Amino acid sequence: MATSTSPLPLSRAPWSLGLSRALHLHTLPLHANALLLSALTYQTLFSLISPPLSRQLAPKSYPSFPLKTRLNWDTRVTGLVQAVFICTAALRVIASDPTRVGSTWETRLWGYSPAAGKVQAWAAGYFLWDILISARWVDMYGPTALMHAVAAFVVTMIGFVCIFCMVHEDEVGTNWLTGGVQRPFGNYYGVNFVLYELSTPFLNLHWMLNKLSPTPEEEPSDLQVYNGVALVGTFFGCRLVWGTYQTWLLTQDMLSAWRAGPVPELLFGTYLLANTALTGLNFFWFSKMVGTLRKRLGGRKGKDS
Repeated sequence: MATSTSPLPLSRAPWSLGLSRALHLHTLPLHANALLLSALTYQTLFSLISPPLSRQLAPKSYPSFPLKTRLNWDTRVTGLVQAVFICTAALRVIASDPTRVGSTWETRLWGYSPAAGKVQAWAAGYFLWDILISARWVDMYGPTALMHAVAAFVVTMIGFVCIFCMVHEDEVGTNWLTGGVQRPFGNYYGVNFVLYELSTPFLNLHWMLNKLSPTPEEEPSDLQVYNGVALVGTFFGCRLVWGTYQTWLLTQDMLSAWRAGPVPELLFGTYLLANTALTGLNFFWFSKMVGTLRKRLGGRKGKDS
């Protein structure tokens, strides 16, 4: 993953220009190929790699699963791989991209770097795939999963929106965008919000261990207990604490922009609405997660006493 000191050789995707202009996603052509490659990669992992690999790793359990369970399993494998990859990439950008050092509210809201754009493109590709999967099997995943996928996709795609018209296209994507050209919105925060996914490996492993466990549900194994504790800890830390804190910082920067002059009200409102929806879902899921863990640990404690 390149940073702004070692930029990737970005090239435009001609097939995306018309849509990008219509939706004001003026930096998307620089990353559209990566977005498409991301979605295709996760679909390949879901449909062609996970099924045979899972049959090898769980030869007794996976083939005996009902179709819905196998589909859910393959979705979890895909999500686990995506979370490890995208969080590693985001952490590298956060740690090594010098454009983030000494940032101001202007650069956090309107700044751009190729490395951050690439992370957002891969995240957007995954959420596009997630929307298609959640919509195709909405009866299995439920409406909240589809709602989460749509909100996450909107938040990541907003990072490609450019406002303040009359852009010289050759200038887009080569450096931080300053006065006189269009500026992408929220590129800085988009990478930060990717770290929501730090809890996903533990969440998916929790589900998979439950399916593989030969013991009754009220008697989790030690591995299930340790993973459950890690899940609750990472979910609380990265989604509730980190996510809420980043939303608060974003809101403060938006207020600074509001006080400084005219702002794109629809863009600001959409971004805050999507983040609020994600935050609400995260608190809802966390409450259910804690309740489930208490119930299972309570059952195990009763058996041990």
